[in-house]
Amino acid sequence: MLCHNPFLNIAAARTTVALALLSLSFRLTAAETQQSYSPLKPNDFMRSWLVLKPIPVAGAEKEEPDEKAQKKAFKQDLLAEQGGETKATPHAGVKVKVSGQDREWTLVTSKTDFINLERGSKKSDFSVAYAWAEIQMPEKTKGLLGIGSDDAVKVWLNGKKILDNWKARAAEPDQDMVPVEFERGTNQLLLKIQNMKGEWGFYCRLMGPESQAEKLIAAGSRGDLDELKRDLDAGVDINSRSRAGVTAWQSARLRGRTEIVDYLASRGAETKLPLAPPEKIVDNMLGALVKDDDAGLSVLVAKEGKILFEKGYGLADFEHHTPVTPRTKFRIGSITKQFTASAILKLQEQGKLSVNDKLSKFIPDYPRGDEVTIHHLLTHTSGIHSYTSKPGFMDTVTTPVETLAHINSFKDDPYDFDPGKKWLYNNSGFFLLGYIIEKVSGQGYEDFLRTTFFEPLGMKDTGVHRSDLKLEHEALGYLFEKGEFKRCLNWDMSRAGGAGALYSTVEDLNRWNEGIFNGRVLSKQSLKAAFTPVKTEENKDDPSENGYGYGWAVGQLRGEKEISHGGGLNGFSTYLLRLPSQKFTVTVLANASPGKPDVEPGRLAQQITEIYLGEKLQPVPVLVANKEVSPASFDALVGRYDYGMGILTVGREGSHLYAQLTGQPRFEIFPQSETNFFWKVADAQVTFIKNQQGTVTKAIHHQNGQTINAPKLDDLKEAKIDSACYDSLLGKYDYGQKKSILTVSRDGDRLFAQLTGQPKYQIFPKSTNEFFWKIVNADVTFVKDESGKVTKAIHHQNGITFDAPRLN
Repeated sequence: MLCHNPFLNIAAARTTVALALLSLSFRLTAAETQQSYSPLKPNDFMRSWLVLKPIPVAGAEKEEPDEKAQKKAFKQDLLAEQGGETKATPHAGVKVKVSGQDREWTLVTSKTDFINLERGSKKSDFSVAYAWAEIQMPEKTKGLLGIGSDDAVKVWLNGKKILDNWKARAAEPDQDMVPVEFERGTNQLLLKIQNMKGEWGFYCRLMGPESQAEKLIAAGSRGDLDELKRDLDAGVDINSRSRAGVTAWQSARLRGRTEIVDYLASRGAETKLPLAPPEKIVDNMLGALVKDDDAGLSVLVAKEGKILFEKGYGLADFEHHTPVTPRTKFRIGSITKQFTASAILKLQEQGKLSVNDKLSKFIPDYPRGDEVTIHHLLTHTSGIHSYTSKPGFMDTVTTPVETLAHINSFKDDPYDFDPGKKWLYNNSGFFLLGYIIEKVSGQGYEDFLRTTFFEPLGMKDTGVHRSDLKLEHEALGYLFEKGEFKRCLNWDMSRAGGAGALYSTVEDLNRWNEGIFNGRVLSKQSLKAAFTPVKTEENKDDPSENGYGYGWAVGQLRGEKEISHGGGLNGFSTYLLRLPSQKFTVTVLANASPGKPDVEPGRLAQQITEIYLGEKLQPVPVLVANKEVSPASFDALVGRYDYGMGILTVGREGSHLYAQLTGQPRFEIFPQSETNFFWKVADAQVTFIKNQQGTVTKAIHHQNGQTINAPKLDDLKEAKIDSACYDSLLGKYDYGQKKSILTVSRDGDRLFAQLTGQPKYQIFPKSTNEFFWKIVNADVTFVKDESGKVTKAIHHQNGITFDAPRLN
C-alpha cells in the first residue's frame, strides 16, 4: 500500500505425541524416488522431500498442550529404533498407522527454498512431521548441513541422530549448522519438525563457502557474539568469502562492529586480505540477490555530485523480457511526499500561503478544519484518518477518481486523535496538500511541479503517473508469492495524488537530491523547517533530533544525520537516502512489493552506504543480554502496543520474552534492564515506560535512528463461551460494495475472519456476539433480528464504525 511507514521492519509455539516405538523398512531405488539428490550441491536448498504429516500432539485436538506435554512428544519418535537410530526408507503412497489412524508418506516439492508443512494440513498447530530424502554422493564428503525450522527439530543422517533442538522460533535458513560426513554412495536424511503455533516448515541445504561466510556476516552485523561463537565452533570457515566477495572480518569493519572485528581476529581471521573496491562489492551483492529473471532493481550512488555507481538488475517487464537500467521509470510511492512538501514551502516563500494556515481556509466545510493547520498535514499530526487504512479501499484503487470526489470519500471519517496530539503516518493529509497546491497556485499539481522543480533541475524522466500514459522504459509492478513473481494490483495513481503519484528514475532522484541539498530548490529557512522533526504531546520530552519533518524522515546512521524517505505501493518499493555532511546519496528503486525478503530498498540503501563510508562512520556497540534480569519481571511487559501501522504483541514463555509485529515473524527480545530490550535479528531496541504506580503505559521503539511511541492497549480478555454459538455467525459480510468481503469461518472451537485479499486471522470472544482481533486494534459485533438470525456485522477500528450486511 501507499502508506509506507519509514521506520519499522523487523524482521511459533509447541507440540507433543505419545507414540509407540516403531521401525519402518520400506525399500526403494534411487530411480524411483523424486526426492533423491545425486549429488547434493553446496548452497542449493533441498526442495523435494517425502513427508509424513500431520501427527497431532496427544490431547491437542481438545486443548492447547502445555510445554511438558510438547517436550514429551518431541522426545518420543515414531521412526526411532532402540539406541536412537532410524532406518526408514519410505516411498510415496506408503501408509503408516499412528494412534489408530493412517498417515501417508507424500512427495512434497516446493517452488521456494522453504518447505511449507502447513500447506495441505487440516490442522497444523501442535503437530509433528517427518521429512525424508536420499542423497547420492560420489565420494565421502564432510561439510555443514544448514537447517532452519519452525519450530523444534531433530535430524538423523544414515540412522544416527546429529541434531536435537527443542526451540520455539520462526524458520530462517541455516539457524542450526550441523557438521556432517556423507558416505560415498547412498545416504539417508530424516528430519522431525514439531510445530507449536502458526507457520510450520523448514529449510535444509549443504552449506558452501558463500553461505557460511554470509552466516558469519549476518551474526556479526547484528553484533551477536554468542551466535558467532556457535558458528565457528560448528566448523564455519572464518575466512570464507560471501557472494559479495567479503569475509566476515571485512564486513564487520565496514559495519562498525569493532568488538566483532576483535573477536574474529582472536579466532584466526585473516586481517590483511585485500578489500575489493566498493563498486565491485555492491555489484556482487546485488547481482547475487537479484537474478536475471527476477523483478528488478535500479541503484545509484553519488558523492559530492559525482555518480560513483549506477546499474540495473533483473526485469522491468516480464512479458517483453525488458531489463532494468538506470533510465527505467518506477512509481516512487511516498517519496512523492517530499515533492509535495517542497511545493507547499515554495508557495510559502512566494507569500501565497503559510504552514500555519488552517485547512478550513482552503476547504471551508472540512470537519474540524479550523483546528487543522498545513503544518499538521505536513507532519502527519492532523489526526485525520488515512484513507488507505479504510476497509475496502483496496477494492477501489484500479479505478480513476476526481480529486474532490476522493476528498469527499474520507472527509467525514472520525479523527484518529485531536490535531497535534500525536504522530501517525497519514496519506489523507498529503492528498489534501496536493489539492491545496492546485488551488493556491492555479495550476495542476503536475504542472506546478514540472515548471517549479522538474524543468529547472533537468528532471526529464519524472512526472505524475496516469493510466493513459505511454511511458518509455517503464517498470511494471510485480509481487513475489510462493516462489514466483506475478503481476500485482495496478493502481490508478489518481488515488495517490500528492501522497504518492509520481514516477521517476534513480538519475532524476539524484538530480533532485543535489538540487535540494545544494540550495537550488528551497531557501535555507524552508529547508531547516523541512528537516526539523515534529514534537507532539507524546514525544515532547524526547531529547533526540530524530523523527518526521515536512515530507522527510530525519534519523541517524551510525552517528551521521540521515535524511530519507521510502515509498511503497502494490508492485513498487523505493528508498532515497542522503547523508548531508558527507554529501552522499543512495537511491534504490524496486518493482516488486512484496518482494524477496533480502531485496528491501531501505535496508539495501543503508548497506550500500556502509560499504562506501563504513570506516568513516561511528562504531556500533555490541549489546549483551543482562542475565541478572529476572524473567518474573517480564510479566509486567506482556500485552499489545499500538505501533500505528500494526500491533506489537509481547508475550512471555518461561524465561524468554517474545515480540511480534503484525504481519511479521515472532522474535525473542533480550533484556539490558527490566525495561530496556533489544532484538538480535535487527538493530532495534525498545524501552517500556511505567507510570508512578509501576504500570507499563507505552513502549518507545528505536530503529535506524527513528523513534516510535507506542501506547499500550487495554488488555482484552477472552470470554469463556460455548463455541456452538459460532455456527450462527458463519458466512460472508459486505465490507464494501460486495468487492471487499469478510468471511467468517470456524475450525473446532476457534472462530476466524478473513477480509478479501488478506490472511485469515482468529477472532476472540468478548461475549456471544462481540469479538476482537489481537493483531489489530479492531472488533466486530454481530447483530441478530427478532428471529435470532444474524443480519449484519458492525465493525469498529481506529475510531471508525460501519455496518456490514450479511450476504448469506
